[in-house]
Amino acid sequence: MQNKVATPQDAIDVIRDGDTVLVSGFVGIGTPDELIIALEKRFLETGHPRNLTLVFAAAPGDAGDRGLNRLAHPGLIKRAIGGHWSLVPKLANMAVENQIEAYNLPLGCISQMYRVIAGGKPGLRTKVGLRTFVDPRVDGGRMNERTTEDLVILDEIDGEEWLFYKSFKIDVAFLRGTTADEFGNTTMEREVLKLDVCSSAMAVHNSGGIVFVQVERVAERGSLSPKRVMIPGNLVGCVVVSEPENHCQTYATPYKHAFSGELRVPLDQCESMPLTVRKVIARRVALELPIGGVVNLGIGVPEGVASIAAEEQMLDYVSLTAEAGTIGGVPQSGLDFGAALNPDAVIATNTQFDFYDGGGIDMACLGMAQVDSQGNVNVSKFGSRFAGAGGFINISQNAARVVFAGSFTAGGLDVAIDEGRLKILQEGKNHKFVKTVEHITFSGQLAAETKQPILYVTERCVFSIAEKGVELIEVAPGIDIDRDILAHMDFTPIMDNVRLMDMRIFSSQTMNLKNSLVDAPISHRIQLDESSGKLSINMRGYNIKEAKDLELIRLRILELCEPLHKKVDMVAWYDGFSLAKNLQGKYNDAMALLEESYYRTSVRYTRDPFLRLKLAAELQRRGIETQIHKNSVCCNTSLDGSNGCAEKDKQLVPETTLVRGVMI
Repeated sequence: MQNKVATPQDAIDVIRDGDTVLVSGFVGIGTPDELIIALEKRFLETGHPRNLTLVFAAAPGDAGDRGLNRLAHPGLIKRAIGGHWSLVPKLANMAVENQIEAYNLPLGCISQMYRVIAGGKPGLRTKVGLRTFVDPRVDGGRMNERTTEDLVILDEIDGEEWLFYKSFKIDVAFLRGTTADEFGNTTMEREVLKLDVCSSAMAVHNSGGIVFVQVERVAERGSLSPKRVMIPGNLVGCVVVSEPENHCQTYATPYKHAFSGELRVPLDQCESMPLTVRKVIARRVALELPIGGVVNLGIGVPEGVASIAAEEQMLDYVSLTAEAGTIGGVPQSGLDFGAALNPDAVIATNTQFDFYDGGGIDMACLGMAQVDSQGNVNVSKFGSRFAGAGGFINISQNAARVVFAGSFTAGGLDVAIDEGRLKILQEGKNHKFVKTVEHITFSGQLAAETKQPILYVTERCVFSIAEKGVELIEVAPGIDIDRDILAHMDFTPIMDNVRLMDMRIFSSQTMNLKNSLVDAPISHRIQLDESSGKLSINMRGYNIKEAKDLELIRLRILELCEPLHKKVDMVAWYDGFSLAKNLQGKYNDAMALLEESYYRTSVRYTRDPFLRLKLAAELQRRGIETQIHKNSVCCNTSLDGSNGCAEKDKQLVPETTLVRGVMI
């Protein structure tokens, strides 16, 4: 078999004018800088190759000079098809200045397209992108006047609208691994992510192209464990050994064992965030974390939610994920974004987006640059800045609930937090709540039509989507609605019932979130609304270890229901619920007896499919018919079991209605 190891320059010399080049990388993770540097060097020295088409999903770059920023030379690039552009500003500037053809397609769709192209399929059909700038009725993902070809087509099946992303041929792939043997079999043991290296290699190979793989080292043929090989050698055309400085684990971290899963680090070593605007916003978002649920955290302000979850000891009760492929652990921020400390699993990016697109996320927290009166959000293009959508469209369109997070204004905002009150020292120059967003990256109207629960969280207030538009629902202590909110918005929100934000958010102490949500006493977990006859039972995160725990539940229900002399409508939530095996029979017997004695109707919710089936079977065996469902999309972590994103925990938040002009 041939030895496929070559020098960077020998490899790059085979690339032709007009080729389409796929480049892997998520920020600096998996970015093949040695190959990119060699391509730039050849062009600067010879003027070739010219008129390349670049394809990338997740902005391989550092917002400076590394990654694809090296290739921003007139004549080298003709067209770029990318998912996230924020970290490749030199390319983005060429797009804004109409120097190259430029497309911004959802990161997840590009990632999945590699698999589609590998399989020889005509394209990808999905609802992702409908009613956004990617919809061909708007811009079709085209970012300037120079870009004219339609890559996205509107389709209809059985009366439903779909988008069809057309396949295209890819001639070259720049990929990265850790170790390759002489035949090209490649492993990724020191890499943070799997990305889409195998699908990418297959797409290029089956297009008749050539796959270049950048690695740290070369091993003898046959010495690699076949189960660790992520890119089979039969797909690889050439292997290039990188210089160490061009093969860092991330652009911020040369190497960390906890990123690659070689060891787990104690999370109590993680530094707490200082009490700033960023922490205030992250804390408010953390109050929405669904116990037992799966959460995606976006780039920017949402990154701070992972730090709050660790600080509040909530990581065992929620699964934090990143679109790059990490599941569990603590997602990282900045130029480490995409990595996670102590992840439970790392899967391929396109597989992660299969899960996301199918509705697997219980909650997403994403950034926001502009919001308008219809609830539309723009993060992709504003003014002369072209950031791109990244995975934002896939995630926001398909998550059960979305919390958009960011400062209320931008450009010089300065605030102080003193004795639990927020004070605006200097207002930001730029309004973020505008009459009409410049680019629709998220459709508020589509969310309203599908009844998708949406929150917009800032340091000074919280909004939600109502039937008639954006509604102001919470205000921070110390904030005047007219002076500090309405004066800095380009539209007037609905203000039917405005409450005070949770005071713990503005404290220098931890919020004790685990104590209030997971370790809450039964008296807080089981509440009765006598006016409606609704009994709410919140078993989220509750652990029944002993018979006395079971007895406390029974006595609490008796205490509330016995005096009524009539049956009630019971709703219960069971996410994160656990029960000692020796008590399972007694628990089910007690629940059946209570159901028969006190419940007129009963509905139970849990995301755990095994628990749903087990509860149903046990109650049915005892002659009890009940409804047991996956959690309703609005279900939050309120101790009283209340439903709906705008409702707040009555145990924690004062029932304060604000009057305009009155400072609280």
